[in-house]
Amino acid sequence: MIKKLKKNNHRENNRIYIYKSRVVTFCCIFFALQIYGQDSIPVVKDVAEENKLNFQQFFFEALSEKSIGNYQKAIQSLENCNQISPKDAAVFFEFSKNYFFLNKFFLAKEYILRALHIKPSNEWMLKHLVEIYLKENNFSEAILVQQKLVKLNPKERVFLLELYVQNKNHEKAISLINVMEQENVLSARYQRIKNNFNQKKESLVSEEKLPTENSLESQFATNKSFYILKKILEKNKANPSLLIKYSNEGILLFPAQPFVYLMRGKALNDQRKYKKALLCLQNGIDFVVAEDMEITFFKEIAISYRGLGFFKEEKKYIEKSKKKGY
Repeated sequence: MIKKLKKNNHRENNRIYIYKSRVVTFCCIFFALQIYGQDSIPVVKDVAEENKLNFQQFFFEALSEKSIGNYQKAIQSLENCNQISPKDAAVFFEFSKNYFFLNKFFLAKEYILRALHIKPSNEWMLKHLVEIYLKENNFSEAILVQQKLVKLNPKERVFLLELYVQNKNHEKAISLINVMEQENVLSARYQRIKNNFNQKKESLVSEEKLPTENSLESQFATNKSFYILKKILEKNKANPSLLIKYSNEGILLFPAQPFVYLMRGKALNDQRKYKKALLCLQNGIDFVVAEDMEITFFKEIAISYRGLGFFKEEKKYIEKSKKKGY
């Protein structure tokens, strides 16, 4: 009986031991999981936070380098940003700007199109794309993008009008001018441009009706058309006195035609009357529409400044003429 009791006690003790062992093992596993779980969450958070901080640092470096003209270094920092966040519109935009400043317009266009794929209605990005197309002298594409900008912001119609004029889309320019005029948002400058277009139409009509046997001067005496006047001025470019005579009359008859101011300014420069020439050219440049004429104005203004001894201003206008001619 005693042996039996001892045997039973031994079995009970074994069961208790096994139970305690299992409880201890379970507790160890439980606490280990708790510790692991607590450690793993901060690790994930730390990596994300570190990436965010690195991105911000590289992006700030890119902006800093761009601001001082180190565009290639800026691009290197942006490449680091791109590795951290591969599809970031702001990074693509900055890539495009830096390649634009390096005159790498193909890459500039490639990156801005990527940015616009992510943010198709971003006005600043669309404006930048217009700049790229203008650098490539691609007016048709620039106009298409500018039309998108107009839908987002009606104030952008002013620059759209400029593009129509530069691309010689006269009908579209007049149509847009008429709309803006009806809405009372047309500036005095564009009203003059409209008058300029109308005068050109009248000149073309006059050209068809011109007699061929009479001299230009005698024709102008009876037919005060801008077309005939322009022919007279072009014929007498080397004759300052006649240029002044007919350009003076032209300014009175056609005050919105920049060509007459240009010819009078040229004649005055030839006569070394630089101060009067400069004043005349400055008055006439406000009416200029065509870019090639604007370049000619800049060159004549530079001559006036040189004659007056203002060499810094002369250099400024020479640079302007070069920039306009790309």
